[in-house]
Parts: sequence; C-alpha cells; structure tokens
Amino acid sequence: MARLIPSRPADGRRLSYVRRMERLADFRNVFAQLVVARGGCAQNAALLHAFASVPRHMFLGLGPWTVSEHGTLTLGDDPATVYQDIGFGLDAGIPTGLPSLHAALLDTAAPKPGERVIHVGAGTGYYTAILAELVGATGHVHGFEINEALAARARTNLAAWPRAFVEARSGVLVPDRPVDLIYVNAGVQQLPRAWIDALAPDGRLVVPLMPTRGHGAVFVIGREAHGYSARMLCPARFVPCIGTQDTALGERFEEAFRGTALASVRSLRLSEPPAPSACLSGAGWWLSSDSPE
Repeated sequence: MARLIPSRPADGRRLSYVRRMERLADFRNVFAQLVVARGGCAQNAALLHAFASVPRHMFLGLGPWTVSEHGTLTLGDDPATVYQDIGFGLDAGIPTGLPSLHAALLDTAAPKPGERVIHVGAGTGYYTAILAELVGATGHVHGFEINEALAARARTNLAAWPRAFVEARSGVLVPDRPVDLIYVNAGVQQLPRAWIDALAPDGRLVVPLMPTRGHGAVFVIGREAHGYSARMLCPARFVPCIGTQDTALGERFEEAFRGTALASVRSLRLSEPPAPSACLSGAGWWLSSDSPE
C-alpha cells in the first residue's frame, strides 16, 4: 500500500503528485512480480528490479491505449492500466510485445553489469531501458529502430538512461565493435552475418526466426571457443525485421516450423553446403542437431 505523506496546506499539489507516483510504483512492483513469475524467472532479482523500476506508461504515451491482442481501446487513460502482462499497440500497428515473454528471453540472455548490448527493433525504448537497467551504469545499450517517429520517441524516453541510445535505422548492419549481447525484437528470415561476427567471446544473440506466415520461434546463439551453440527457446511471432526478409526462405521456414526437428537444434554452422544434420538453413548458415565443433 502506498505510504501517504502528511498534508501540508502550502504544498497540496506536490502531495497529490507524490501520491500518484507512489500509487504507480505500487502497481509497477506488483506488475514486475507477475511478469517474472509468468516468465519462469521469479528468482532473477535483477530482472525483477528492472521491471519494477522502468515506468512502462512513460514509453506508451498518453492513453487510452490499444490492446494489441484485440485491437480495442482501453476504457480510460489511467496509467495504472498498462501495468498488466499484455501487449499494447504503438504507431503503425507495431505491438509492444508481451512483458513475460521478454522476461523469459532476457533471463536466458543474461545481460550483466558492464556489458555492451545491441537492441534491434527498439520501438519507443521500453525494453531498451530494461536492458540499460540490467547492464548498469558501466554498460552500454545501442538500440536500432527503423521507424523514425518511434526512434525519436525512444530517444526522449531514454533521457534518464544516458548509457542507452536509439538510432533511427535498420539494425541489420551493426557497429563492428564486439558486443556481448544482440537482442532482436523483430522476425528474421535471412540471418545477418554481421550479427554473428559482432559477438565477443561468450557473446549471445537472441533472435526470432519467422516463416512468411504463422508462428516461428526464438533462438539463442552463443559464441563459444569452438563454434556457436544454438537452441530454440520458445514459439513466438514478431513483426518482420526489415532487411532480412526472403520470400523463398520464409516459405521453406513454414514447413520447418510445422515439424519437430527444430527442438533438437544444438549449434549454428557457417559453412556451405548444409550437412544432413541441418534442421534449418539460409544463405551461408544453418542450424544443426550436432553439438558445436
């Protein structure tokens, strides 16, 4: 329950503001507990703190808001409304994503204090801010958002996180400095080699691979001493990542995602041609059921 500050007649408006902020903080704390529990990572104290700290309503703008699951508007504009485990709509029909899904993915990605992170598909910067909380004051988050209006909003929203920045362009071509984590929030077909090459030792790439129609899945790829590990995390559906779409590849993905072979993925290979152990392949890469070499 919110702690109420004794009334001071000369400071009534400040009292009202403090009460509103404390009320929203209470909603955020409950929201964070629900999100990490539904994401299966309730013991991740850093993630719990991040979701409890970042004011989601600031990244969604003024209400009422579009509930992305149904396309309907909320009945009012109370900011407390957005502290639920549901997705909301941003500009141009782009959804925010389900918070508990992101909690599960970030738990696996395990951003650590001081790490360098690239965030592809940053939207208005909410999950960029979550990443910034996780890497702390000594880390750095470089976001990419191809929608210029969303990127501009993200830069404004991230003013309180000076080590986070969103650039208004595609994230397919990333800076050539090594990074510890690339977190992709858009559906990919042709996996960019630039992302693989940018990974530092022990670096991770969390990426949704999507067919042309229907659901795909999110994979985590890790750079190891003798190759790249890979495994499927969960089924998911994301908006397309501009610059990675390939019609023929997307149609082949549809067949692959209808089967069960992708659950056996153990490694990413960058050689040609794909071996018989290939579960999914694109130009210059394939996912294998064999362990990393």
